[in-house]
Amino acid sequence: MRRRSLAVLTAVGLALPLAVAIQSPAAADELSLSNFRLRPNSYGTDLRDRADALPLVKATVTGIMNDLNRQDDDTPVTVNGACEPAAVQSGSSVDLARSVCFNDGDNGTAQWYPQGVTTVADMQADQEWGDGYKPVLVSWYDHNDTADGMVKGVRISFMNPYSGAYRHVLLVYPNANGDYDTVRVSQDSSNSSYNTSLHAGGILWYGNHLFVADTARGFRMFDMRRIFDLGASENGTTGGADKVGLHGGTYHGYGYRYVMPQVGSWTRTAATGTKCTSSDGSPQFSHVSLDRSGTDHLVSGEYCAGDEAVNGRVAAWPIAGAFTANGELVTDPSYRWNADAAHRLPVSNVQGATRFNGRWYLSRSRGTSTAGTFYTTEPATSSTTTLQVASSQQLSIGPEDLAHWQSGTDASNPGLGQFWTVAEHPGKRMVYAVRP
Repeated sequence: MRRRSLAVLTAVGLALPLAVAIQSPAAADELSLSNFRLRPNSYGTDLRDRADALPLVKATVTGIMNDLNRQDDDTPVTVNGACEPAAVQSGSSVDLARSVCFNDGDNGTAQWYPQGVTTVADMQADQEWGDGYKPVLVSWYDHNDTADGMVKGVRISFMNPYSGAYRHVLLVYPNANGDYDTVRVSQDSSNSSYNTSLHAGGILWYGNHLFVADTARGFRMFDMRRIFDLGASENGTTGGADKVGLHGGTYHGYGYRYVMPQVGSWTRTAATGTKCTSSDGSPQFSHVSLDRSGTDHLVSGEYCAGDEAVNGRVAAWPIAGAFTANGELVTDPSYRWNADAAHRLPVSNVQGATRFNGRWYLSRSRGTSTAGTFYTTEPATSSTTTLQVASSQQLSIGPEDLAHWQSGTDASNPGLGQFWTVAEHPGKRMVYAVRP
């Protein structure tokens, strides 16, 4: 299949900046680009090497899309409407282009909450994977943490937005001893955050790689070429729904067939400062998306609640800076990936943000029973400090991360298209696209 994104990386190339301290002081100005500088983790290629050493059968995205095992048995897909009417506040008006529903168990569960969304339109400009698939991916985190004695971490739904069929893939963290664990806020078992699942508030699929937002640090990195099939592996099992990792010579995944190990990460270099204040340093990484207008950029921002001092910030990084010239993840800990734009948000409670042709598009939540809001800003420039709202429209209850599916596949002239998000609250869930 074509990989336009890798060609772009080759054309852009990389330039290594001067070495700086691993932990740089926060800049006095919260919009200083030095606050948004990222580096690879200190493991180098170790996580990728650990993933490659797992003695399991590899899977492919095409294989997973051919093996989707869940679907809502009532209304899996609705065009120009809501497949889950409870997701839309009575009396509100949401300009829905398409909605896709989860089955009853996933719609109603209080254990898992959906958060991040990315699509094949992020993956590459021709908006197609393999033999015509156009997947939408959704991240979920274990909201219960240790309530059932297990910290199940993060799972990713691979979804066909036309049939509504989908399957969950469990994200895992490869340990040095040939075992793996679930993805947690801290992978250190002596740290109290080990008992908390990573929130995974945003995801971005770009080329072969999946960025997963790590709220306090940056991004965890996963690779579509490194997904493993426990069902097809002699030493793997899809049984043992209460086990993960290696037990008695057999690999488990809490009952899921497919596991996807972390291969790297991007980590903040500036001190954090005081969260959601004007003296903040490195931001929170609450959501992530892609801007394909002009040079491809990863964009991310932070969630600040209405009772906090400021609304939060968004920033953009040229995404070629995360990869080598041949499209592999940069793993040299001395390397620095620099943002080239940062702005203050015009409203609080922003769950998702993306950018296209200078305008920012924002999703804002308003609790468990009130319609969220989709904002379009005035065009921003390098001198814009605080984004200005140009227009707004209603969203579902509980909207989360945003993903932009531009119209057309001409990389030099993409159209505005549609914006995808997911409604998170139990009984009110659906994945959907809106027209701006």
